[in-house]
Amino acid sequence: MARQNNQMQMPGVFGGLMRYDEEYKSKFMLSPTQVIGFAVLILVFVIVLKVMFPVG
Repeated sequence: MARQNNQMQMPGVFGGLMRYDEEYKSKFMLSPTQVIGFAVLILVFVIVLKVMFPVG
């Protein structure tokens, strides 16, 4: 009879870990200040639309 093996087998090559390219360059380089400013602009735009075009 075959003996049951209840242990989990890990892949032999990477051990479940992946390595991504660390030298990735994005076309859009934004600072955290620019991202917050953009979010505030969207918020103001939505508020203006709600004031100009009320629903109900």
